[in-house]
Amino acid sequence: ANGQLKRYRPLVAAHAVSSQDFDNTLATAREAEAQVAQAKAAVEAAAVNLNYTHVRAPISGRIGRTLYTPGALLTAGQTQPIAVVTRLDPIYVDVNLAASDMLRLKRELADGQLERNGTDAAAVGLKLEDSSEYPLRGKLQLSEVTVDPATGTLVMRAVFPNPDHLLLPGMFVNAHIEEGIDPHGLLVPQVAVARDAKGNPYVMVVDGEDKVSQRSIQVLRTLGESWLVSDGLKAGEKVIVNGLQKVQPGAKVAPHEAP
Repeated sequence: ANGQLKRYRPLVAAHAVSSQDFDNTLATAREAEAQVAQAKAAVEAAAVNLNYTHVRAPISGRIGRTLYTPGALLTAGQTQPIAVVTRLDPIYVDVNLAASDMLRLKRELADGQLERNGTDAAAVGLKLEDSSEYPLRGKLQLSEVTVDPATGTLVMRAVFPNPDHLLLPGMFVNAHIEEGIDPHGLLVPQVAVARDAKGNPYVMVVDGEDKVSQRSIQVLRTLGESWLVSDGLKAGEKVIVNGLQKVQPGAKVAPHEAP
């Protein structure tokens, strides 16, 4: 069509062919060019569809069981995925923090009762379901800005290295976060703390005259095998840890330091 169009151009100028024949030849050539462009577009569309037959994961990870087997029919835009890719290293650990604990922590840091634990204040440790300690430490990455009204908690997310894929999605773990250092904190062995009929904690204290007295205390939490005492005791006071069943308030004893 283009060859015939080239021959007709000088002929129509010399009035050797009619203008109608030239216009028909021009239209035929333009129609042929449009058909070539349409065919090229069809080839490109086929290449795109062929590319869709290879499923490329946007992230690196592991695939569990596939939901479709070879030969099954798949359609574009289907709601059910072919497979789920899960990134295992690093892995996220979500921790639910009570809003009351968050308020207490911020208040204690602002009042100076707690000191920030250096640059590792956001370090997170994990205890697994079999009570073993996860060997690697994680970092606190973010915390939600809203509190769940149903549970009164907000979610804090930590990221952990997981090179051995020991941590798996959906696993239950206990996370402990280093909030800070209490420079005036007192630790009392749990064996020294008893509770009265109302459930209030108390300890038996020996004064400078080796006399026993009962002292009510306030405890915050357990740290290892000890209670963290917030009120009721002062540094340097002696607390009885052995032989509690043999002593009574007001009795005089011969104390010995416990190992």
